[in-house]
Amino acid sequence: MQSGHGKKVILGMSGGVDSSVAAYLLKEQGYQVLGLFMKNWDETDDSGECTATQDFEDVQKVAAQLDIPCYSIEFIEEYRDHVFSEFLRQYEAGFTPNPDVLCNREIKFDLFMKKAIEFGCDYLATGHYAQVRPRSTPAQNGATHELLRGNDPNKDQTYFLTAVQGQVFNQVLFPIGHLPKPEVREIAKRIGLATSTKKDSTGICFIGERKFKTFLNQYVHTRAGRIRDLDGNTVGTHDGIAFYTLGQRKGLGLGGEGDPWFVVAKDKDANEIIVARGPEHPALYANTLTAHELNWFAGNPPTSTFTCTAKSRYRQVDQACDVKILENGQVFVTFHEPQRAMTPGQYVVFYDKEVCLGGGVIQSVGPSLYDLSK
Repeated sequence: MQSGHGKKVILGMSGGVDSSVAAYLLKEQGYQVLGLFMKNWDETDDSGECTATQDFEDVQKVAAQLDIPCYSIEFIEEYRDHVFSEFLRQYEAGFTPNPDVLCNREIKFDLFMKKAIEFGCDYLATGHYAQVRPRSTPAQNGATHELLRGNDPNKDQTYFLTAVQGQVFNQVLFPIGHLPKPEVREIAKRIGLATSTKKDSTGICFIGERKFKTFLNQYVHTRAGRIRDLDGNTVGTHDGIAFYTLGQRKGLGLGGEGDPWFVVAKDKDANEIIVARGPEHPALYANTLTAHELNWFAGNPPTSTFTCTAKSRYRQVDQACDVKILENGQVFVTFHEPQRAMTPGQYVVFYDKEVCLGGGVIQSVGPSLYDLSK
């Protein structure tokens, strides 16, 4: 176990069990721990409650139990300007964005890191299921540490860290990254933490669980349009293409005999949703994608062409692929096996065994196996 030797660490505490156990482990290792709760959203949830109030109360309870100082800070304006506004812009453009990735890049590992420096701390820590280790030699961009998967494959969160600058990990600690989630819960129960049985948070980063369509409709201008099949036949209508994503089955309002319908494409210019029957329809599958806005933790990709594994969505099992760096800095990825419902706006993240190399935003996908067969 790493020894803190009295070094100061600022820990992002959310009021959940993961960051609570992270605080306990850091203190056990000899760090001077300062807990900081971030309030980034100032509206009530669907039940009319402001969950941030309860979460901070839980942070205070845990901090009192562990005898560590804790504070609350607001990044509400910054979150709206740098995360939520981009989230909405992407939806209006017909993409399916990932706010958790943006939140980590813009808030948790940027503004929060700056606060750690202001407080005179040596490290920033979070309750992410990820790990860091020293590089054999520093990278070209000054990164002295590399990002590794969390040991629990069901909870590994490196996917959501793919847009963070590599140098940031020089001063980051992930205290629970080496632990499986059940053991984290067990530690919390064993020492009697107030959050030991608290349910894990879900939903949009810092916003929480919502009736998504109702929530998004408050901010995104949408218009109804037609739903058509691959032959051009109208089979229904939609309320706005922002509400739908590739591979979606539920919420289409389509019936009839045969297999259920799935979204296989979105045509923003025509304001149309394209559907096909069956969860394994070849229109849902493709071998290739192009990604942009690449972030390589070492500053550069390994080589101009290389083979690795990748995820095009969170919780996906790693998929073998060949990566080619294009002249404009984008990447062209060819998977060894067809991939289902790869979605523009989401991230593709690359791995060399346990090491996360970085990733980028999926810009385009395909052609699909259906298009290739025509």
